Amino acid sequence: MKLATFTHENRTRVGVVVGDEVVDVSVAAPELPRAMEGILAAGPGALERMRAAAHGGSPRLALAQVKLEAPCTQPRKFLAIGLNYADHIAETGRPAPEFPVFFNKQNSCVNGPYDPIWMPRVSDKLDYEGELAFVIGTRCRHVPKARAHEVIAGYLICNDVSVRDWQQRAPTMTLGKSFDTHGPLGPFLVTPDELGDPHGLELETTIDGERRQKSNTKNLVFDCYDQVETLSTAFTLEPGDVISTGTCGGVGVAMNPRGYMKVGQVVRVTISGLGTIENRVIAEPADTAKP
Repeated sequence: MKLATFTHENRTRVGVVVGDEVVDVSVAAPELPRAMEGILAAGPGALERMRAAAHGGSPRLALAQVKLEAPCTQPRKFLAIGLNYADHIAETGRPAPEFPVFFNKQNSCVNGPYDPIWMPRVSDKLDYEGELAFVIGTRCRHVPKARAHEVIAGYLICNDVSVRDWQQRAPTMTLGKSFDTHGPLGPFLVTPDELGDPHGLELETTIDGERRQKSNTKNLVFDCYDQVETLSTAFTLEPGDVISTGTCGGVGVAMNPRGYMKVGQVVRVTISGLGTIENRVIAEPADTAKP
């Protein structure tokens, strides 16, 4: 299935995408939660109820009529990993990590798949990082790699937008990775049975149509299942947690001259089987300054 969170007539809810339409689950299965995180927490029965709605005669809306939101709008945890493709490691000039390098993106940075990215008023060092991400579907701990696929609800695209000077100011990367709007996700949450092997997907990032990144998820140093094993050893993973799996070579900070994003530019990240997210860079609005 392709699961979506969407807004229509000022109401946000969850749906199942079928072709160029979306089944409104709030109508087809009104007993289910209205947020993706709640549906995942409700267990396999909730997903089966959604599957039945998608194959029945439930009301549908044209995708063109709705606004797609991030599939998980309020994950409890939004985690990401650095230095996880060999070509990206090489362009940074750093040694390859022997252990996964994880960091937090604050969940307030979550952004829709087609919503604007803000150029911070405090920096113009705005960079892109096209990435495969996945969402946890089951509360879990100490998951061995061989069973990691069992706890993944689905896959989606992430742009791990980075403010490079803020990222480099502290030993941890959280500040530079967590500015508001700097976590576009989507366009859908694609379940494992529909996607197939997550470790053979083509990835491409463009700026105004110019290719900047091109790779395949088979090149991940620590794959999705490695990451589940490591993270769940340290702490409990919960339904709706988002984990972004790292970016490949071609980021703006490694270019000469630097290829940082500029106001007005459009960044697109495409992954085979998952679709495309596209975000325009705009100046941070003046009204974001609030007490």
